[in-house]
Amino acid sequence: MSTVMGGMSDVFGDEASIAHASAVEHPYTGALPDVSVVIPTYRRPDMLACCLASVLAQDIDPGRYEIIVCDDGPDDATRDYVQRLANDHAVQGPRIRYLPVTSTQGPAGARNAGWRAARAQRIAFTDDDTQPANRWLKAGLQALDAGAQAVSGCIVVPIPEHPSDYERDAAGLASAEFATANAFVERAALMRTGGFDERYTSAWREDSDLQFALLDAGFVLARADDAVVIHPVRPARWGVSLSQQKKSQFDALLYKKYPRLFRERIRRAPPFLYYAIIASAVLAACAFALGHPKTSAVAAAAWFAMTGWFCAKRLATTSRSASHVLEMAYTSAAIPFFSVFWRLYGAIKFRVPFV
Repeated sequence: MSTVMGGMSDVFGDEASIAHASAVEHPYTGALPDVSVVIPTYRRPDMLACCLASVLAQDIDPGRYEIIVCDDGPDDATRDYVQRLANDHAVQGPRIRYLPVTSTQGPAGARNAGWRAARAQRIAFTDDDTQPANRWLKAGLQALDAGAQAVSGCIVVPIPEHPSDYERDAAGLASAEFATANAFVERAALMRTGGFDERYTSAWREDSDLQFALLDAGFVLARADDAVVIHPVRPARWGVSLSQQKKSQFDALLYKKYPRLFRERIRRAPPFLYYAIIASAVLAACAFALGHPKTSAVAAAAWFAMTGWFCAKRLATTSRSASHVLEMAYTSAAIPFFSVFWRLYGAIKFRVPFV
């Protein structure tokens, strides 16, 4: 990796340049940066612009950190925007780099490309749809200075008083033990654990996997509540909860790798309600086909009652608008089938008994 002394010859990288160059000096201060901020992104330059504006407003010297934008679906709009921003900060810093990621798709692979290309010994992870507070980097670095090898910060998810089911689920990120929307990790710890498992091709459980790998290796993890990022909920299409069920397959992978930690930290019991709903629906259909209308009616009534209870539970603390109620009724009938399918798909794919 070539040294940049006030120029732009090394603003843009590629996956061939991921080796860490410890002897390279920082182009602005004559020293390596204290921290590298790694931001994976995928074809949403407007959100990325808001995130970068917040990262550039940090209350530490701009020469102390660099920013690496890992583009998981390389596109001209993102590249051009990052290039303009890098040009604007070429003199005063921080150094901004664009890294196209074209091998393993997904946030896990993008983050790996980012931290491996980083020049600092400490890595700060956030996402392209967050807005870090201006003390974010300072607070995270102070927590690492206190002796931890990894730190999770505070994630604030603003939602309305009566959120949609999707918004309420997204707000669960605020209570996550360790989420890469706001995390700091020593480079040495990432190297020892291998970083992120790139089999997690969706934004689900890849951060828990890293957390468990760090714990399993004996590293100290700490919490820094004063390292804050705001994580607005992105708009979602109607019925989005059905497509989200595909992520369930990655629970199986996490369980296979870390069964004890999965039981202790995730504590997710098998979805017995889902199995009961599916069983009653299948029984109702089979009994009807075989000419047993009474049995079919009883099974159908059981299916209706359980599905209705599931829908009511989802609506209990969420919006009661007509559109949302209709969405909850529709998706509540379908989610058990989608969820169990992807759960069993993951068990087969990753060869682990996971029901």
